[in-house]
Amino acid sequence: MNPDTSTPLISVIIAVYNGKATLQQCLDSVTQQTYAHIELIVIDGGSTDGTVDLIQANAQQITYWISEPDRGIYNAWNKALAKAKGDWVCFLGADDFLWNNQVLERMAEQLVLLPADIRVAYGQVMLLDNDDQALFTLGKPWEQIKTRFKQNMCIPHPAVMHRRSVFKEHGLFDESFRIAGDYELLLRELRDGSAAYVPGLVVTAMRQGGISSRPKSTLINLREVRRAQQKMGMRWPGRVWLVALARVYLRLVLWQLLGEKRTRGLLDVGRYMMGLPAYWTKT
Repeated sequence: MNPDTSTPLISVIIAVYNGKATLQQCLDSVTQQTYAHIELIVIDGGSTDGTVDLIQANAQQITYWISEPDRGIYNAWNKALAKAKGDWVCFLGADDFLWNNQVLERMAEQLVLLPADIRVAYGQVMLLDNDDQALFTLGKPWEQIKTRFKQNMCIPHPAVMHRRSVFKEHGLFDESFRIAGDYELLLRELRDGSAAYVPGLVVTAMRQGGISSRPKSTLINLREVRRAQQKMGMRWPGRVWLVALARVYLRLVLWQLLGEKRTRGLLDVGRYMMGLPAYWTKT
């Protein structure tokens, strides 16, 4: 823990498996930050594509790293938490990168102003398409989404800072989840707690792959979100979750009837009519 509370130590945790193509950009985005009070932890799942060589080449700038088989991203994050010493912790995927080199400095300026009972802070994520072009930002003020959050994940996790006490009180990530373990962890804290939104701060760029935008992946995520709610004693799903589920099944039907390409185009026509930017034809 950093004894100077005006400059909190931030632990940046990166989980990677066969991520050589994007990992260097991710690492550089952390090591080139203007904020000095950072520790960088990299957990590799036993990569075979040259990722380990890349990590070794950057070892002097990494506080701790390990490469060994793991049981998925939440197992990797839990390994990292056992080593992390930061006052605040954030998690990046190897496909993500911090938006600019002042992100953590600007975030730290806000973190020191928060009362002790606020243990989750977040900004925005810039969503990228398959060509690494910016699509749009995700992340809205807590007052606008706090009710919705209890029904579905609407906080962009790569832009979240977790106070260490979150893990001391609630424990580690539940490794039985494949996709929604971050939501389940945050639900433990935010079902009855509050989060702080840092306006105007894009924290992380997040790439969107084709698989993650397909209905079957979304369906798995929604089922895990519901399981997280049930784990917290929330007996019935809310309207937001039910509408999201209905939309996924509609997309599955359209996928079968029209094919993926036509369905993506149709979905973006719908987004255009609602005044939203294209997404489906870009990912």
